[in-house]
Parts: sequence; C-alpha cells; structure tokens
Amino acid sequence: MLFSPYPGLRSLGAVHLPRNDVTYRYLSRAYDLLVATVALALLAPLFIVLAVIIKLSSPGPVFFRQYRYGLNGDLFKIYKFRTMRIDQCDVSGVAQTTKNDPRVTRIGRFLRKTSFDELPQLLNILRGEMSVVGPRPHVPGMLANGMLYEEFDTRYMARHVVKPGLTGLAQVKGFRGETSTSHAARKRLDYDLDYVERQSLLLDVKITAQTFWTEFFRGSGY
Repeated sequence: MLFSPYPGLRSLGAVHLPRNDVTYRYLSRAYDLLVATVALALLAPLFIVLAVIIKLSSPGPVFFRQYRYGLNGDLFKIYKFRTMRIDQCDVSGVAQTTKNDPRVTRIGRFLRKTSFDELPQLLNILRGEMSVVGPRPHVPGMLANGMLYEEFDTRYMARHVVKPGLTGLAQVKGFRGETSTSHAARKRLDYDLDYVERQSLLLDVKITAQTFWTEFFRGSGY
C-alpha cells in the first residue's frame, strides 16, 4: 500500500505517484506558460466580444468564480465565462449541468457547446494553479452516481496529486460532463489516474491537439 506524501490526500492504493523529475517539471511549466500566453494574446479580441455579449444578454457579472480542488487537494478559485442566469447559478457546483439545462442562457449554450466558457482558466494557468493538461478541477462535494465521489471510489483523491488541467485525457476520450452514472464516473476517474501514471510532455501536446478538434471544432459540451 502506497501512502501520499501530499497533505490532505488519502492512500493512493495501487496508483503510481506523479512524475517528479526536475526536467519534466520545468518543461511542463514552460509548456503551460507558452500555450497560455500565446492563447491569451490571440484570443484577446474574442474575450472582449464575448464579455460584451454576456453583459448585454443577461444581468450579472461576465465571469463566474468558484472554488475547486487543485494540487494536493488544496482549494483555488477558478475562472469561467458566466453561462447561467445569475439568480439560478449553483455556486457550490454540486448540481451538475444537464442537457438542455434551463439555467443556461442563450449565449451560455454557445459557450458551453464550444467550451469557450473554460478559456478564462488560461489565467489560472499563468498563476500556476492549473496546467494546460491534467484532470479537470472538481468542486468539493462532487457527486458520482448520486454519492460523494470519494465514497463512490476510494481512489478519487489520488487524481489531485497533479495540477488540474484546462483539458485532460478523460475529456478527449469522451468522458466529460455529467457523472450521474456509475460507468461515466468510473471511466472518467480511470482516465484521470491513467494520465497521472503516464505523464509526459509528448502526451500533453497530443491531448492539447486532440482538444482543439474534439471540443472547439466538434462542440461536444452542454
């Protein structure tokens, strides 16, 4: 039995510890900074247009902020473009978004479909709270098959031994969105832990490239 050296994490069971070699850490951080900086520079006009549309289409702020699990299970505040009506937002995030969710605004549907709502997390990457690739950051109290994720699968906290990502292996494999069924919840965690064990710069580049196709061009979000 392996035990985590990271504060707040429970037993890792048979899950390997994350890569800790200095070369990979530096290359990974350099990749994060490069992608986030270039993306923000190129997308700045789009950010301005979306901010104006969000502000004019419904009352409330442009950005939605919410606490999520980060590295080692520590909490950090994530940034997203607001996609829901302000009076119907679930600040806790426990009530997951469903298909045709009535809480989502018209522009919000477009943002979720294209995953543009996640783009402000490029700021979280620059701040060092997230990486381009990693398990998606979950809210505390995340449900899996109707129960707390950490009770549904005791391996759950092991996904937090790496930084959360703007995209991840589970997402490009088709497991994003709701975790309301046992199959979806288990497979999503399986892919998250698979990423922890297989971490490499080449894998990060591959997942990033796949994300542009599966998320931004094909539009699988809701």
